[in-house]
Amino acid sequence: MRRTLIAGGLALLLLGTACGESRRSGPPAAAGSPTASRQDPGQVERTLASLRKIDDLPMYEMTYDGDYDPTAGLAGSTPPSPFGCSLFAALADRQRPVFARNFDWEPNPALVLRTDPPDGYASISLVDISYLGVPADPTGDRRLLDAPLLPFDGMNERGLAVGLAADDGARAEPVPGLPKVGSVRILRLVLDSAATVDEAVAVFRRYNLDFDGGPPLHYLLADATGASAVVEFVDGKLTVDRRQGPWQALTNVPAVGVPDRELRQDHRYGVLAKELDRTGGVVDAAGALRLLNAVRQSHTRWSVAYGLRSGEVRVVTAGGGTRDYRLPMSN
Repeated sequence: MRRTLIAGGLALLLLGTACGESRRSGPPAAAGSPTASRQDPGQVERTLASLRKIDDLPMYEMTYDGDYDPTAGLAGSTPPSPFGCSLFAALADRQRPVFARNFDWEPNPALVLRTDPPDGYASISLVDISYLGVPADPTGDRRLLDAPLLPFDGMNERGLAVGLAADDGARAEPVPGLPKVGSVRILRLVLDSAATVDEAVAVFRRYNLDFDGGPPLHYLLADATGASAVVEFVDGKLTVDRRQGPWQALTNVPAVGVPDRELRQDHRYGVLAKELDRTGGVVDAAGALRLLNAVRQSHTRWSVAYGLRSGEVRVVTAGGGTRDYRLPMSN
């Protein structure tokens, strides 16, 4: 059953100690030109007024009030290559499956975004808002209304999580007759409409992914049932590698069809694999963040752990600040 997060007060609860800016008496002056917003003026005002700075990264949080068009300007360009990302799903504990990731890139402003579209699933996602063209202080910038279009990772109310990483050796050959979608935008389409890994894979298969303007990417998916998969392009074709053991991980090396011993030669993958083997794929949120810390790099911008059944989300920024959120689940 869909949950409405905005009407009647925010049911998407911020659990951590408040460290954001004080509430403003009214919305800031508008700037920028959004393309995806399908909001009325009141919804725009409430969305922009919800912006709070929560960390000196800088990182902000915002609750999106109303609707957006996730297909606006569908084939948007792909951001430049991250230096490296590390992702894993620890799924052996059926009551506490966890999806976790480090996002490693430049010190751009970031956003914890809460959305609840009227015709899709509610979600929490993390966005590098520099790709919207906004400054380090985006207060009042209407381009924030396009933030739903650029999730770099996220989880929805059904416990479906997805994250991306650069895979410079991949290429995507277009399938005749399919529409083209940006390779970051696809995450929004997945979060809004897919409840399971199978449904998420079906979303990927409905589009030609556009890597123009940025690196090829591959993706890790996981859901509340304990399923997971890597989506990757092999010889130009979309290929899916479904989980065979109690965990699945992804860094910036090709993973599909690659022997495990070769994958472990990648340092970050090897560290993840060794610890996940040791625990048998049982990791709680605190343990997931410790493991992410073991593979963090000097340019890790945020680490995040998503509880796929609990709806708990813990975000740790480059400066060490921690924020806890809870997404009401409908699974």
